[in-house]
Amino acid sequence: MSAEKFKEQINTGYTFKKDFLCLGGAMYQNETILDAHVKIPLKTLNRHGLIAGATGTGKTKTLQVIAEQMSSKGIPTLLMDLKGDLSGLAAAGTLNEHITIRHNAIGNMSYQAAPCPVELLSLTGKNGVRLRATVSEFGPVLLSKILELNEAQSGLMSVVFMYCDNKKMPLIDLKDLKKVIQYLENEGKEEIEGEYGALATTSVSAVMRKIITLEQQGADMFFGELSFDPQDLLRKDKDGNGFVNVLRLTDIQDKPMLFSTFMLCLLSEIYATFPEEGDLDQPKLCIFIDEAHLIFSEASTALVNQLEAIVKLIRSKGVGVFFCTQNPSDIPDAVLGQLGLKVQHAFRAFTAKDRKDIEKTAENYPLSDFYDTAEELTQMGIGEAFITCLNEKGIPTPLARTLLRAPQTRMDILSDLEVKGLLSGSELVSKYNQEVDRESAYEILTKKINSATQDTHQEEMKEQQKKATTSSSRPVKEEPSLLESVSKNTMVRQVGRTIFRELARGLLGVLGVKKR
Repeated sequence: MSAEKFKEQINTGYTFKKDFLCLGGAMYQNETILDAHVKIPLKTLNRHGLIAGATGTGKTKTLQVIAEQMSSKGIPTLLMDLKGDLSGLAAAGTLNEHITIRHNAIGNMSYQAAPCPVELLSLTGKNGVRLRATVSEFGPVLLSKILELNEAQSGLMSVVFMYCDNKKMPLIDLKDLKKVIQYLENEGKEEIEGEYGALATTSVSAVMRKIITLEQQGADMFFGELSFDPQDLLRKDKDGNGFVNVLRLTDIQDKPMLFSTFMLCLLSEIYATFPEEGDLDQPKLCIFIDEAHLIFSEASTALVNQLEAIVKLIRSKGVGVFFCTQNPSDIPDAVLGQLGLKVQHAFRAFTAKDRKDIEKTAENYPLSDFYDTAEELTQMGIGEAFITCLNEKGIPTPLARTLLRAPQTRMDILSDLEVKGLLSGSELVSKYNQEVDRESAYEILTKKINSATQDTHQEEMKEQQKKATTSSSRPVKEEPSLLESVSKNTMVRQVGRTIFRELARGLLGVLGVKKR
């Protein structure tokens, strides 16, 4: 096959009627074909996507290129930054010799260094806008899935939420949830049995243990107020550029349960609050999940099923979800089948399993007359990737080995001073980074228990006073005299009779009375 036919196929397959992103230039026989650009139509970005490849092959820079181009098109993005190397999107890049050579090879693509409007977010509140959610917002079903509760334990959780709704007690954080469960097991046992039936002690203990496990993963930092409003992810700057929201997760890398809990909460909240949009010319929001295997490797079957369902449905809300991982097999097949964009960087084959993974990955891409896909997957250099997407009619575009363009933003992190400057000018920091601790279930039940304890104590004191008053009103008996005391003693009476008898006998003897 000739280079001319290859260029014709690429230009035909990647020509769209409406706006698009341009990722780089197509390659054939290890050479970049001039002016054969690989593009992605904005209309199909809500069909989700995958960015995969071995460590060091350029996945993060590809993510950076896509995010900054979306920003320039007015599309806000949310980036999960587990390695801490995406803050550079807030600063302009620097032109150098390597970038000039790359862009000259691509052809008709100038390099213009420019920063993006960036908002730094955090689950812990360190160096970013703090993201939180309340327990009530999760609801009993979602929380049961996160805690991996069985049917009986899920029923207990439903009773807890219903009780709090009926009693107007807000469930804000895990402290509230634990307090309600403890109350219903102890002080409120009779009350709950009368309304909803008895709670199994084994279920109560199991649920409490699982809540404690979630706390140990750092979830107590996430549950609370003020709740983050997903609408704040849709902001644009004064020039119409979409904000790049970088969620810094370097401090929770060892807490995969917290990460998956946050992701499930965020996607559920977006799905619940965003209106149905149908097919838009461009998405309202795109979410990039770096190191996506952290969500699925530690998640329960119920949690994975919930994520799969949301990914399938959230497209209609105008939201695209992109997974970044080392191996496509890290993503469940049910999710992979929903992905429209696939960007596959180089594979590194060191074991028999690696070679099998390469063959399997190659089978997931469109057939090509120009590539031995499995072979070239191991030969691509840094900043090169196989790309295919959906065109505006939903048809996969031709597979293209692509030399990716360089990011226009800094390919490095911000300094601590630059981070402080960025946060000082943030509108969301002043909105969300304040401590809010309003009266909730914990405070209400604590007051109720203390009041009941005080009433019980007062009743006991009144009862003691009543007994004391009753005993004092009884008539006082006079103390017996010594003679009466002695006369009542049996031994004394016996001794007295013996002495009296002997004295009588002696007296009769003196009077001359003889004994019979």
